[in-house]
Amino acid sequence: MAEQTAPPESTGAPGALSAGPPGPAAEARPEKPDAAVVRDALGVGIAVGLSGFAFGVTSAGSGLSLLQTCVLSLLVFTGASQFALVGALAAGGNPYTAAAGAFFLGVRNAFYGLRLSQLLALPRAVRPFAAHWVIDETTAVTLPQPTRRAARIGFTVTGLTLYVLWNLTTLVGALGAEALGDTDAWGLDAASPAVFLALLAPMLRSTTERVTAGLAVLLALTLLPVLPAGVPVLLSALAAPVVLFLMGRAKRGPGTGDEDDAMTQRKKGGRRS
Repeated sequence: MAEQTAPPESTGAPGALSAGPPGPAAEARPEKPDAAVVRDALGVGIAVGLSGFAFGVTSAGSGLSLLQTCVLSLLVFTGASQFALVGALAAGGNPYTAAAGAFFLGVRNAFYGLRLSQLLALPRAVRPFAAHWVIDETTAVTLPQPTRRAARIGFTVTGLTLYVLWNLTTLVGALGAEALGDTDAWGLDAASPAVFLALLAPMLRSTTERVTAGLAVLLALTLLPVLPAGVPVLLSALAAPVVLFLMGRAKRGPGTGDEDDAMTQRKKGGRRS
């Protein structure tokens, strides 16, 4: 899956990749050792993969059979959507409504795929299989990598580790659900989101990123009581364009638009004369 290619030329932006041949800028830029990429990928894959146990317990507690629970992890493989589905079913929701909420929550992976397809540039025969691993965690590990080789290693190791562990721990959790008794009392449905937030938090380094994350959380919490499961998370993505628009206006400053209009009018007047 991880076809070896020469490191592409850097565009000067952190994590930027291009399809062109390496040049002086790329050669001068230090590459990330493969061992370091594998270490980071394993850390994310193991930490999140173990939370599949929580899904197995929650799913079994909501009334799904062992087979249904395991098939969900094998074929759906996106934790937030899986938790949204079994949570809605456990609350007595309509199965079609629960499935629709899980589907809309999983739509975000399609947008991840648009970006990852450019970075990874995998052979066509491999892309359908790689698409199954396009989730929050593989995206978070892949995007910061400095070269295409590092991006492919990070994506592959994270995806493989997480897929294997998530499915194994789902099975263990579903088998052990009866021993735990009342699964709602344990609050295990919050385990997977909590783990991912803990991994994501250190990546929010700039003011823009922190403000965007804060606004997204506020939107999700505000809309949660009034919209179906999964929809508030999708709408919280609107925080990014809103913050970028407001910060762009702040940088331009007041009156910039009027000055631009005046300059345009002067240019037009000059051409007429």
